[in-house]
Amino acid sequence: MTAAHGRRPARAGEGEVRAELAGTVVEIAEPGARVAAGGELAVLESMKMEHAVTAAGPVVVIRAARKAGDTVAAGDLLLVTAPADADGHVRPEAAAAEAPGARGVRADLAEVLERHRVTTDAARPEAMAKLRARGRRSARENLADLVDEGSLAEYAPLAIAAQRRRRPLAELIAQTPADGLVGGLATVNGHETVVMSYDYTVLAGTQGYVNHAKTDRLIALAARRRVPLVIFPEGGGGRPGDTDHPVTAGLSVPTFRELAALRGTVPLVAVVSGRCFAGNAALAGTCDVIIATPDANLGMGGPAMIEGGGLGVVRPEEIGPADVQTRNGVIDVLAADEAEAVALARRYLSYFQGPRDGWRAPDAARARDVVPENRLRAYDVHDAIDAIFDVGSVLELRPRYGPGVVTALARVEGRPCGVIANNALHLGGAIDAEAAQKAREFLRIVGDFGLPLVSLCDTPGFMVGPAAEEQASVRRFAELFAAGAALPSRTGVIVLRKAYGLGAMAMATGSFRAPDFTVSWPTGEFGGMGLEGAVKLGFRRELDAEPDPARRRELYDGLLAAAYEQGRALNAASAFEIDDVIDPADSRRWISRLFAPESR
Repeated sequence: MTAAHGRRPARAGEGEVRAELAGTVVEIAEPGARVAAGGELAVLESMKMEHAVTAAGPVVVIRAARKAGDTVAAGDLLLVTAPADADGHVRPEAAAAEAPGARGVRADLAEVLERHRVTTDAARPEAMAKLRARGRRSARENLADLVDEGSLAEYAPLAIAAQRRRRPLAELIAQTPADGLVGGLATVNGHETVVMSYDYTVLAGTQGYVNHAKTDRLIALAARRRVPLVIFPEGGGGRPGDTDHPVTAGLSVPTFRELAALRGTVPLVAVVSGRCFAGNAALAGTCDVIIATPDANLGMGGPAMIEGGGLGVVRPEEIGPADVQTRNGVIDVLAADEAEAVALARRYLSYFQGPRDGWRAPDAARARDVVPENRLRAYDVHDAIDAIFDVGSVLELRPRYGPGVVTALARVEGRPCGVIANNALHLGGAIDAEAAQKAREFLRIVGDFGLPLVSLCDTPGFMVGPAAEEQASVRRFAELFAAGAALPSRTGVIVLRKAYGLGAMAMATGSFRAPDFTVSWPTGEFGGMGLEGAVKLGFRRELDAEPDPARRRELYDGLLAAAYEQGRALNAASAFEIDDVIDPADSRRWISRLFAPESR
């Protein structure tokens, strides 16, 4: 079956489409595609000329044996098709009437193939057109981008909405494919993963009866096989329109409990674009990390629920926009678009999938100049992170929430670890209530999945004062200590500059003796509280007794210099309060000791 340049065109009903000349496949129809008489099935390039392969009659593509870029010889199989009627549907009765030598498609198989075809994006051009108008990708496109090529085994693609009592079956098959949830078992970066995506083009991505059953099946699959779960939860929450099963309130569904039970046993990732409300938002919030696009709206209730509760009329775009949910810590990573969000999901999972080859070390000598010689001068701790960890390996989480502490995943010599670091550009590196909560939640992820933790300490301590106490600091600071004490992972602390009081102890998981190592750069300084404050409080009587302002300043400067000398890194090391004072360029060697020998 071929076309162009006087060659015999394809015949309707011929199951195998073969090349009649050698060349390279430029284009080829996808499975499920409906091709009208005269339409192109494939395009081959040969001797700098393109040759179209066309259909003599309407057909449906059952299988593509080649892909764009493949080189074929004359006679090689390109496609398998089945005859179609004028509307593009497979004609089962015609499937058996194949041309001599062509492989036939039995009527029962043709019916199954047709049911699968109508679940594809190609079978729903109007729905896809609406997505494209919004600059969006389909559920199937996002999953195809996430998983390794050809690895997805989809579960229950033939499911339809439980609305047979109120809608014709043919309508449900055409308009509610997969009951609005596409998912199954696949591999991501070569590792088995359960993936699922709500389909907003099907009943606004709502959670119906069959839809919930599918979700529960996939959650159970992730639990049984102990593999990560990635979910695209765009949708409007519970669906009130299902009629096929007697339901009063639907409060007995196990979905939310079972997903929550998975937390801490396997990595859970939510990728959010568009509107994600109510039950869909609850699923997103249960995950370890939420990766979102700028057009995301996350809320525990959508416009209908808000209006129904007597809380006014609001537009969907006003509910939990990405900017708000990034600042308050709901969103962990904000991507530019869906393609980047999917790439970030793959990258996030990679940190829990073992070492990676092909790593590149930074110029370690850069670390020597990160901390200014002026001990009062602020600096960007990201410069220290970039000078220590593998080039391009750092993925920061929640950068706009609790900015006093940086939380990130990174690698040293290709081996993954968690990183927490104080940010001197925010409150001088003091740990406020939000930063404490952010660090605590990050320690849970690190501990749950056995990643080593590297702590880069430069803090004057916990943030104090009347305003700080309005943020429930007592409880939130204490929870950070509890998280550190419960951390089973190997831990290393590198003091970059300040290590004062309870805040420094929290950065060391509760005590400088708790980590596998506690070392300092030469710029390190130690104390039970900030040195300036310690001098003012400890020597208040002496300072107040000096009436001459100039002599009082001279006395203060002398006392502060003595305190700094007492607390400098070399003195702390000589008293064995830390394990060593190191060349900053040697930081990677110390960190490498955190990794188990079998992971090298």
